[in-house]
Amino acid sequence: MNRSIMLLAPVVLAACTGTSTGSVREVGTISPTGATAPTGAAGSPANASPPATDPSNPAADWASAEAPILTNAVQLTFGRDWVRAGENYIDPSGKRVLFQGVPQPEAGKAPDDHYAMVLADLVIGTDGKPTLANSWIISPKGSANTCGWFDPKDPDRIIFATTLVAPTASNSPGYQRGTGRYRWSFPPEMRIVSLDLKGRAKGSEITPADLRTLVGDGSAYVAEGNLSADGRHLIYCSLATGQGDLYSLDLQTGATTPLVREPGYDGGPFFSPDASRICFRSDRTGDGHLQLFVGDLDRTADGRILGVSRVHQLTMGDTVNWGPFWHPGSTAMAYATSELGHQNYEVFLIDSARWTTGAGMPMQRDGSTKVRVTHAAGADVLPAFSADGRRMIWTSKRGPENTSQVWLADFALPAAFEPARDVVAPNDAAAKEGASAPGQTP
Repeated sequence: MNRSIMLLAPVVLAACTGTSTGSVREVGTISPTGATAPTGAAGSPANASPPATDPSNPAADWASAEAPILTNAVQLTFGRDWVRAGENYIDPSGKRVLFQGVPQPEAGKAPDDHYAMVLADLVIGTDGKPTLANSWIISPKGSANTCGWFDPKDPDRIIFATTLVAPTASNSPGYQRGTGRYRWSFPPEMRIVSLDLKGRAKGSEITPADLRTLVGDGSAYVAEGNLSADGRHLIYCSLATGQGDLYSLDLQTGATTPLVREPGYDGGPFFSPDASRICFRSDRTGDGHLQLFVGDLDRTADGRILGVSRVHQLTMGDTVNWGPFWHPGSTAMAYATSELGHQNYEVFLIDSARWTTGAGMPMQRDGSTKVRVTHAAGADVLPAFSADGRRMIWTSKRGPENTSQVWLADFALPAAFEPARDVVAPNDAAAKEGASAPGQTP
């Protein structure tokens, strides 16, 4: 595995978005190709010209270009509080946000080298817009943290990856001003833990003794975890073999099952909404880029995960594609891509449909439809959805501070992506040939 430094846009994110062990492969910086035309309902460029730009009001430009998919966009974190913030998720109730951030230091002091894990309430402000309140650092002081997640069954339980104490590696993650490069750090002390919030006062200090280790012993990086909707299985990335491999931990039995162990890095896994599939990113193609993959989960009769089959590559080309996240009620998956250049990552939607005809024929339409979502200057990355699919939360540099911060917007699913179904009746030739039948949705 290539141990080097990845050249990306100066967006400061955490190790959960990385692509290799130690420090990661180099990807040549690509100059932005400029904005593309707004996408139409079918995912192809619209015939109309893009909105005229107004140098005096750039926010109006991206707001116009992003509608009707994204509307009412608001910034949730700000440079006055956070040097940088991102990798953000909304809890199942829609009332809290989990993100990682580097707090602004006291006057005269340097900011922390590593991200803290932060829990905040999502409330309506006095202006009638969503805002964050009661931000609470729930990770130990000095530790490096990444990849937080809400337990879907226990609202008082949070999981995330942490080093517990300051990592031994001397290199700090983030944008390196001296070189113009971005460095991702994969400290071996990183492991996945859970935190029980019951009985804890908001704002109270969290120590290593308050955390329960789920997987990882400090000998190799273990992170990038995601829980299934029933809370039974934890999928994650481990560098124990010297490369990124995916595993599943059955939290009921304690059994660990290897899922993906192909050569190269495979990481950032997420369950599909029905937990029948996983998506992940991989550099297995060996061309210096990340691509998105999906695969079916094989299970026993009682639901235990046995492995992954029918792995399919969604994205291709000379681009970096990462941070995939399924929309909860459709065939769409959101992700960040360098399709427009490494200096301006944008969020796209891509089809990830797989279904069975009424005659029992397995079909798929993975990667056949793409729609651009974000249109602002500066990187837009790490998209995620609320449980009802009506909001998208992501990390963006579109704000006036030009720093990575958390944003939220109302989300409307484009017509190109219809609700997911398990079975499509084979009532015409199109269905038999693998295309979706008119008026029906795979």
